[in-house]
Amino acid sequence: MRLFPQSAFGQTVLLVGVLLLINQVVSYLSVTYYFIQPSYQQINSLVATQVDTIFDQDIVTVPKRRARFTQRTGIEFYSNSEAVLKGLNNATYYRFMSNQIAEELGGKTDVRLSTHIPYRIWINPPQNPEIWIVIPMPGVGETNFSPLTVILLVIGILSVIGGYIFVLRMTRPLRALQIAAKEVGQGEFPEPIEPSGASEMKAVTQAFNQMSSSIKRLEQDRNLMTAGISHDLRTPLTRIRLATEMIDEQHEWVKEGIVQDIEDMNDIIDQFINYARQDREEQRETVNLNTIIEEVVQARHFDDHHTIAQRLNPLPEISLRRVAIKRVLDNLIENAFRYGSDHLEIYTGFSAKEKRIICHIRDFGTGIPEEQLPNLLQPFTQGDRARGSSGSGLGLAIIKRIIDMHHGEVAFTNHPEGGLLVVFKLPLTDSIT
Repeated sequence: MRLFPQSAFGQTVLLVGVLLLINQVVSYLSVTYYFIQPSYQQINSLVATQVDTIFDQDIVTVPKRRARFTQRTGIEFYSNSEAVLKGLNNATYYRFMSNQIAEELGGKTDVRLSTHIPYRIWINPPQNPEIWIVIPMPGVGETNFSPLTVILLVIGILSVIGGYIFVLRMTRPLRALQIAAKEVGQGEFPEPIEPSGASEMKAVTQAFNQMSSSIKRLEQDRNLMTAGISHDLRTPLTRIRLATEMIDEQHEWVKEGIVQDIEDMNDIIDQFINYARQDREEQRETVNLNTIIEEVVQARHFDDHHTIAQRLNPLPEISLRRVAIKRVLDNLIENAFRYGSDHLEIYTGFSAKEKRIICHIRDFGTGIPEEQLPNLLQPFTQGDRARGSSGSGLGLAIIKRIIDMHHGEVAFTNHPEGGLLVVFKLPLTDSIT
């Protein structure tokens, strides 16, 4: 688990929060040392002066004076035993007050503060350690929360809210750009993004919209060019095929060679068309991947020399393009039979942690050299040359494009026990339909 956020939003919020915390601490310490502490020192000095006055006027030893003084000021006098009964043990001892008042009075002084209503200061003066002087603190009640704390708390909350709104306003356009860039990278072309935020973000958004529009035009031009070339090539190929029918039986071997070449060229043209069209016209439907696998395997039972072992675990239904996924399975199985072995294994499972459906297809052939695996899914790359492949090199690229279209992943690895292992994963939930 990472404590430091990776997103720009999280990093900015963390930075603003740390700066606000430092500002609050510095402000609190500054106010404490320059305002609160002098006030406390002044209060302690006044309390010490009042205690001196009490003893100078001999108020403590004269009962009548003490009674009138208590009635007029509210200051009370208790012996040690009486002070305990009146709540001395519930009062809190404060060293800094005791030290300062002791210095003012010229002797050891015990100063305590009652934290319960009514708030009172308990003083055991050096002039007479046998008594406790209790000075009331009028005007201080339970609801008198420190104004400094309230002000700093309000400033902190408002600063955090303001920082959050500022960061959200800055990162929201970035989030929209991220989603749109992901769609373009997977062959989708979303509607232009409405520029918002700062002027720099508006400029970036406009540049992205222009780039997306240009890529879309290039994609359309490529598809049109591919369709035109494919159409133009099929006409002369058909003429050549008809011409081969006129070859006499004496040159049958020439005819067979030409027919085979025409079939290979037609397959290559079909691959170009499949690669260009991307199957985006097909509507999604909610199906079970195991059902599609069973249909594909059942269609290949025409040959007893090729077998497919299935280990299909229970899977949740998923929204996908059925024909496109069938093309993926057909291409993978065909490649495995052609270049791998006559026996295959298909495994399916569901990862609850990743919320993805997983499919493994393994053959028992010689595998592929490790150095060729990274480029295997690139267009026009024939990674199976070590196994005698031929063609345009678009078959596996078509597979990757279809899996990307479903926002999944596909990977090719050599199995430790031999053969090639193909793994593709499809997310259970898809935000882009």
